[in-house]
Amino acid sequence: MASFIIEGGHPLSGTITPQGAKNEALQVISATLLTSDPVTLYGVPNILDVNNLIQLLEDIGVKVCRKGSGTITFQADSVDLEFLHSAEFLMRCASLRGSVLLIGPLLSRFGKATVAKPGGDKIGRRRMDTHFIGLKALGAHFALSNDGGVYELSSANRLKGTYMLLDEASVTGTANIIMAAVLAEGTTTIYNAACEPYIQQLCKMLCQMGAHISGIGSNLLTVEGVETLHGAEHAILPDMIEVGSFIGIGALCGRGLTIKNVGLRHLGIIPEAFRRLGIALEERGDDLYVPACPHYAVESFIDGSFMTISDAPWPGLTPDLLSVLLVVATQAKGTVLVHQKMFESRLFFVDKLIDMGAQIILCDPHRAFVVGHDRMMPLKGRRMASPDIRAGIALLMAAMSAEGTSRIDNVEQIDRGYEHIEQRLNALGACISREP
Repeated sequence: MASFIIEGGHPLSGTITPQGAKNEALQVISATLLTSDPVTLYGVPNILDVNNLIQLLEDIGVKVCRKGSGTITFQADSVDLEFLHSAEFLMRCASLRGSVLLIGPLLSRFGKATVAKPGGDKIGRRRMDTHFIGLKALGAHFALSNDGGVYELSSANRLKGTYMLLDEASVTGTANIIMAAVLAEGTTTIYNAACEPYIQQLCKMLCQMGAHISGIGSNLLTVEGVETLHGAEHAILPDMIEVGSFIGIGALCGRGLTIKNVGLRHLGIIPEAFRRLGIALEERGDDLYVPACPHYAVESFIDGSFMTISDAPWPGLTPDLLSVLLVVATQAKGTVLVHQKMFESRLFFVDKLIDMGAQIILCDPHRAFVVGHDRMMPLKGRRMASPDIRAGIALLMAAMSAEGTSRIDNVEQIDRGYEHIEQRLNALGACISREP
C-alpha cells in the first residue's frame, strides 16, 4: 500500500490539462465488445480502473494495440467465452466496479454474460437492480448464485426491443441497457434514462458504429436495433471530475491556475457550484482560469437563507465533486450545508477533516454543515487514509493547503481515478512524494 507525504503551504501556479474522462472511458471500452471490427479510442486515461478493465478485455481475448499516449485500438474478433466462467475472471470482476459494464455488450452479442458482484468505492449501497430489470425486459434470463456473488444472464434467442421506465436514472444501468438494445430485434424505448455527457458520448460512438439511437441528451432514448455494428473512431471528453478537482485545488492553494481544454459546454453547473462558494472563475475560450483566492465568501440564496449544495442526476451537480466542494468550503467565509443524497457513506471522510481542524458538523450520513472561517483557522497536517477516489483527492487538497506535513495512506484509491497526480501537481509547485 503506497502513501503520499505532503508538505503543505506551497502555492501552486501554472497550467494543467485534464485527462480523458474515466467514466466515459469505462463505457466506451466495454462497447468495443459489440463488434468484431477494430475500434480506436483517443484520450484514454492512464489510470488504475481503466487499465484494469483493459487487462480484463485482453484476458478474454480482445486484441489491444496501444498507438501512443491515450490512443488505443480494440478488436474483439476472438473472444474466449469459456474464460468468462473461470475463477480468475470472476475474481478480477469482483475487484473492479467497471466490470459491470461488460454485461450489456456480452449479452447482446454473445447471448450470455457472467460477472461477479463488482467492487469499487466503499461509499454505501450501489444496487444493481436497474441493470437487471432492464435487461430482463429485453428478454434476458437472470440468475444469482447461492452466495449472491455471481450474476449470470443469458438469452437463447436474440433480445427483443421493448418500452421500459427505469426505476432510477442509473448511469451504468442506462449504459448497459443501451449496449444490449443496439443489437436487439425491434425498437427499445428507455424512459428516465440517465443523460450525463458520458451516456451522450457512448450513444454517439455507437451511432458511428452503425447503431440507431435518437433522443441523445434527453431522458427519453429510442434505440432501433440493428443486425451488426462495425468499427469506429472516438475521442473521449476531458474528465469533468478532474476539472472540478483542479478548480478546488486552485481555489485552496493557487496563485493563478489555468485549466486547459476543459470541454466547457460539457461541465454543466460545475463552474457555477464553485462560484456559489465565492470562487471567481474566468472562462477563457475552452479554458478555465482560477485566480488567487486569499479570501472568498459563500453566497446566500435570494431569500437570505444560507447556501445548500446538493447532488442530483444530470444536469444537476455530480455527487463525485461534493467532497471537493466541501473541502473548499472549510476555508471560505460563511456557512454551507452539503447534502449528499445518493450515497450514505460518502461523507464519512469528514472526520479526518475535523481532525485537521475543520469546523464541520456531520448531521447524518447524508448531510454535513461546514462553517468556514475565511482562512483564519487553517487546517493542520495529519496522517490519514484514503477511503475512496473522491475522498482521496479531497484529502490531498486539504493536506496541500494545511500547515505542516501530512501523510495519506492507501493512495491506490486516488490512482484509480487520477493519472500521475503527484507528478502533475508537483509541476505546479506542490511538494508531494510517494512512498511504497
